[in-house]
Amino acid sequence: MTARVSLDDLGAWLLKANGDHSDVAERAARRDDVARWCVQRSYRTALMAPGQPVLLWVSGSRRVTPGVWAVGTLTGRVSTGDGRRQHVPVALRWLEEPVPRDALRTDPRLGDLEVLRQPMAANPSVATRAEYEAIRAHLSPSP
Repeated sequence: MTARVSLDDLGAWLLKANGDHSDVAERAARRDDVARWCVQRSYRTALMAPGQPVLLWVSGSRRVTPGVWAVGTLTGRVSTGDGRRQHVPVALRWLEEPVPRDALRTDPRLGDLEVLRQPMAANPSVATRAEYEAIRAHLSPSP
């Protein structure tokens, strides 16, 4: 079971996309601006606040390299625009090259990273402060 997220140790939110079943690879190639992302309703969405760091995690195996594809921040609070789905406003910057899941998996500092332990868990996932710093070390250049 996943431990409850605490703002005391929050490093970054990991917003997730399935690279095999979405247009995320095309959006990244075009460097499309991303203004909002869909998240699943949970206690976590109430913790999301403007200015918190965000990583875009792309999963998949057939069409894309799974891993971190973009970095940024939350720019507002979660909203329910259409009455069903929740969205969070974001400002994301696409990385020149994704940080591959396999590179993160071999980093001993990331052995407990939630998205690696429970890849099918709900969106958003989370990285602790220490995990976020470890992930940032893999970014080139470090934002």
